[in-house]
Amino acid sequence: MPICYNRRYQTQYNPRLIRPEFMNQTHNELSTIWNHFQTSLFPWLKEELGELTEKHQQLIEVLEISQIDAHIPYVGLVPGRPMKNRCAIARAFVAKAVYNMPTTEMLMDRLKSDIRLRRLCGWERVKEIPSQSTFSRAFAEFADSQLAERVHAALINKHLGEQLLGHISRDSTAIIAREKPEKKEEPAQDKTPKKRGRPKKDEERIPKLTRLEKQSRGMSIREMKADLPTACNVGTKRNSKGYKSSWIGYKLHIDACDGGVPVSCLLTSASLHDSQVAIPLAEMTNQRVSYCYDLMDAAYDAPQIKQHSQALGHVPLIDENPRNKVRKAEIEAEHKSRRHANYYPAETIRYHERSTVERVNGRIKDEFGARMVRVKGHAKVMSHLMFGIIALTVDQLMKFIE
Repeated sequence: MPICYNRRYQTQYNPRLIRPEFMNQTHNELSTIWNHFQTSLFPWLKEELGELTEKHQQLIEVLEISQIDAHIPYVGLVPGRPMKNRCAIARAFVAKAVYNMPTTEMLMDRLKSDIRLRRLCGWERVKEIPSQSTFSRAFAEFADSQLAERVHAALINKHLGEQLLGHISRDSTAIIAREKPEKKEEPAQDKTPKKRGRPKKDEERIPKLTRLEKQSRGMSIREMKADLPTACNVGTKRNSKGYKSSWIGYKLHIDACDGGVPVSCLLTSASLHDSQVAIPLAEMTNQRVSYCYDLMDAAYDAPQIKQHSQALGHVPLIDENPRNKVRKAEIEAEHKSRRHANYYPAETIRYHERSTVERVNGRIKDEFGARMVRVKGHAKVMSHLMFGIIALTVDQLMKFIE
């Protein structure tokens, strides 16, 4: 959503996209937080730590708004050697995403040399910084407990849960990983031969349901997520110029609302088609926020997805996928006629807002570490990406009032 309260973005104001009920409550809450930062927190920290850079201030905003410490359970006294401070380590991983650092070694070097960053994370002296193995064990704990996913869900529920949003743009982006792809298993051959020809008069042959058909018949979110493949493998897609490109890793599916705020995310195998994740992702988003329109490209052009969107009370705006050359030529001719007549339907204008999720994909890769994945396994890769999603979410929310 364009930011009408920021002087730098006044030229991008679009009355059709501004929701008063959204801007009033959310803007007031974020304005109170922003005023607290500018009048109290930043001046106090400047006296304690010295001059703060823009990255320091951005990290403070992410830590204060996300409240990641509140989602880490208290361990208490346990037998054996005391554990290192997990809250400080979690804040350090948030700083790693904010500063777009590729490795934990770079994070540790920065903590040792930057006293302001070290104290913001929770360590006063250099010798208090844990070892690299401790960082690794703590990250595995965060990945197993889905800490970053829970923090992001709480962040969305707090600031957007009671608001009515306009559009949800859905898309996926390639995530390159440094691990071996899963080997394809040959399907077990059924020794019983299939019956050929037409079935008998009283014989019933039950067709095998596709994944979309199963999802549209009332599967729970947990069942749908468990049915999705999550192993690392090879993915292939066609770029905007028509050439095919392949990668080894995963695929991150994102639902983003107006304003470039990611609402829901799912990580699957790279080879999985985008349409297979549309229904579970829509269910997750529908539980967190209320919105009106689903914006998707031609990869999601399936009747089950349209029917599911309508069943949730939304309006699906999906680009048509021409499945033959004749239909493709008809669509191109229709678009050409509309351009000559300068006629653009309301659905076409609304569909242009789908570029929001493209910008989210670009920012998460260029600014928040999604292009530099150095961990292995679905859970750890998802945790690494979600730390960046948390930073991106807070950054986009603060752009409403900064």
